[in-house]
Amino acid sequence: MHTDTERCLRAVQSKDARFDGWFYIAVVTTGIYCRPSCPVVPPKPENMRFYPSAAAAQQAGFRACKRCRPDASPGSPQWDERADLVARAMRLIADGIVDREGVPGLAARLGYSPRQIERQLRAELGAGPLALARAQRAQTARLLIETTTLPMAEIAFAAGFASIRSFNETVREVFALAPTELRGRARPGPRATTPGTLTLRLPFRQPLNPDNLFGHLAATAVPGVEEWRDGAYRRTLDLPYGHGIVALTPHPDHIDCRLSLTDLRDLAGAIARCRRMLDLDADPEAVDSLLREDPQLAPLVDKAPGRRVPRTADADEFAIRAVLGQQVSTAAARTHAGRLVLAHGEPVDDPCGGLTHLFPTPAALAALAPETLAMPRTRRATLTGVVAALTDGTLQLGVGSDRDEARARLAALPGIGPWTVECIAMRALGDPDAFTPTDLGLRRAAAGLGLPATPAALIRHSARWRPWRAYAVQYLWATEDHPINHLPTN
Repeated sequence: MHTDTERCLRAVQSKDARFDGWFYIAVVTTGIYCRPSCPVVPPKPENMRFYPSAAAAQQAGFRACKRCRPDASPGSPQWDERADLVARAMRLIADGIVDREGVPGLAARLGYSPRQIERQLRAELGAGPLALARAQRAQTARLLIETTTLPMAEIAFAAGFASIRSFNETVREVFALAPTELRGRARPGPRATTPGTLTLRLPFRQPLNPDNLFGHLAATAVPGVEEWRDGAYRRTLDLPYGHGIVALTPHPDHIDCRLSLTDLRDLAGAIARCRRMLDLDADPEAVDSLLREDPQLAPLVDKAPGRRVPRTADADEFAIRAVLGQQVSTAAARTHAGRLVLAHGEPVDDPCGGLTHLFPTPAALAALAPETLAMPRTRRATLTGVVAALTDGTLQLGVGSDRDEARARLAALPGIGPWTVECIAMRALGDPDAFTPTDLGLRRAAAGLGLPATPAALIRHSARWRPWRAYAVQYLWATEDHPINHLPTN
């Protein structure tokens, strides 16, 4: 979008927050870059430059605005929407792959050479993977500086910097302040005094309807791994350097996020997982405007706009849970998953609630005896097949996975039908166009609205909802009075 000068100018002049994260505006007379909705008086058009990423603006020599804090804006929705190489790379970079495995590790996960990755990212985003990862490290550092009392040396390494010197240089270059000055200017607010504990705000594009989003997560919560407590969805997180516990509370203009981590190096990845799980980088205006074009869906959208797709913090976990949930009630699926957790999950300590375990990894489940599972023999075989494919790498469902390839590999496994494939594509792979036409609840909702109720006819009708069919599913499911569609009252 940054190449469409006229459109960018209109967004800046109207201070349109919908475009925050889509592009960044830099001002040549001040050397500062901002988000489009920055509250300062817009500069003259001839003094503006537009960049597709914060990293590109930083590489061009601009520093972040101290007022609008462009690094804290929602991410671009296209990285979740798109399935191409650049989008997959951006999801992996957000998850911290470059900091953990370097550019060669990023390239290996994507199946391309480092040179190809560099070329494509530079062509579209104006910056290579190292610069994009550096921009993310700067954002993580600012967050730790402003919300904790940790010593600067600990913050430097927790944010992913290789040295104190590079930490200091980057913070000065990006924010035009020394780390201690940045902490001194921080707004008053809650600060974590216990190492590893953070309180922060997760931004999103409005509107956001929390009912089905948090209702779904709470209603399907696996005992010991997830819970709804004191108005917050809480769950354990299995992270690269350790584990964490997160509590997420919806507010009108942000999500309150309380993170307890055993290793602060997991901060950026944990935030990225929470944002993906809650679909916080979505563009609800684009989604809802297209769905409103269907007369049958328009009343549903108008009644409760801004529905998100409840996703997952761990794709492998969700694939296992999807198999456990085949042809059984929500309560039965939770019971099956809870038994696996107690038998094979890693215990964790949760002094603030009732969380007890991490969800077991595929490797931990690989040796389980199928006959110990209280489910039909065919589903036991399906579960063990999925676990084996995840363990040996035949099936890869990470944020950088090729969605089409993952769908094909899922469909090739015994016992995995179209419903399971599309549920995993929707919630684990994050495909905004995933669609479950055989789902009984969806078909009942469609029939009640006068839409075609047979799978084939519903697929044909759904072509007008593309590429947002996963969101249409949320609006249709919401017509039923089911716990997944309501915020818990306790």
